Amino acid sequence: MLLMLPADPARHPEPVSALVTARVAWLRGRGLSAPNGIAETLAGQVGEPEWPVWVLEADGTVVGCTTVLSECPAWAFTQREREQPSVFLASTWTLPSANRFGHSIARWALDHAARTGRLHVRRGAFHPALADYYCRVQGWTLLREVGRRGRTGYIMSRPAERQPDLLVRTAAAVDG
Repeated sequence: MLLMLPADPARHPEPVSALVTARVAWLRGRGLSAPNGIAETLAGQVGEPEWPVWVLEADGTVVGCTTVLSECPAWAFTQREREQPSVFLASTWTLPSANRFGHSIARWALDHAARTGRLHVRRGAFHPALADYYCRVQGWTLLREVGRRGRTGYIMSRPAERQPDLLVRTAAAVDG
């Protein structure tokens, strides 16, 4: 069973760090870049209200994480876009596997946004191949490319929508 829940500062920093470290090694083993110190940064954000990290667990093991922000960054979205009720996925990481945990997180986000009255789920990527995958395979729409800290950011959006066949449960305490 897959369960999405807010990361708990008492038990999730180490598993989050371990999964991000594993993904970074996987990326670098394929000649792709990853930010230095990202595992420690993301693990350090667990429990921080301004950076709400959520974890995806498979039978109690953390297999993915993402930060779900209630505001979209001004450097990526227009004022009009930021005024629309949305969530912004930042720093989505999964264990390298064939289980498509990232796809599960994205579908959960679409459902979560719809259940909480949002109109859109927004996200960005700094690798063109990842942005292409999000758009071509997962159905995201590329809104624009923006320069950010010397890199190209690919800014995407999807309408929030219920996912009736979703295999990810949200922790009962969060769903209310």
